[in-house]
Amino acid sequence: MNERVFVIEDDENIQEIVKLALESSGYEITLFDNAIDAIVAIHENPPDLAIFDIMLPELDGISAIKKIRETNTSMPIMVLSAKDREIDKVRGLDSGCDDYMTKPFGVLELSARVRSLLRRTKKTVKVLETPTLKIDKAKHIVLLNDKRLELTHKEYQLLVYLVENRDRVVEREELLNSIWGYDFVGESRALDVHIRSLRAKLNDDGSKYIKTIRSVGYRYIEDKQE
Repeated sequence: MNERVFVIEDDENIQEIVKLALESSGYEITLFDNAIDAIVAIHENPPDLAIFDIMLPELDGISAIKKIRETNTSMPIMVLSAKDREIDKVRGLDSGCDDYMTKPFGVLELSARVRSLLRRTKKTVKVLETPTLKIDKAKHIVLLNDKRLELTHKEYQLLVYLVENRDRVVEREELLNSIWGYDFVGESRALDVHIRSLRAKLNDDGSKYIKTIRSVGYRYIEDKQE
């Protein structure tokens, strides 16, 4: 079965361009001209990936993504928008989308980004365990000493990435590229804010779980301690 992609876009010309580009790559495309109908369809039968415009009638794309992330944290979501300011990208990525692409766009790059997002979700699902943490990647559940942690989408992604790469130091640029997308530009304060909030939920002062490696990045250190 071909992978299913929902495209939520109210501009018919853009709809047609995206549809033709992705259908030629073998994807099954369903079009929506508003976010409300798309949310209902996603709830009933989630696609493999969803592409949202931001400026939509009735309910904007950012609000729609936040709504979806309340119950679905695993479906990859891309934003495709004419809003190209840095603050727009930050808001989009912080809402829970996995990639942000601006208009006008190239169809080859769009197809490449879709392939990249779908490859990420095809990684073998497993349970990550450390002495005090248990992360069920299939259910997106994190337990700390058997007590469930309530993490945001980005906090969850950061924790999983650091735990999966706990045998090495992960550079700041790598985290930004992997979690916020490879075209994320400008300040990296978003990373600092999310690391701080994640540490707070782990009751970590920087010496228990996530260690800052000055001028380089971060390392998950729990199971490295004596």
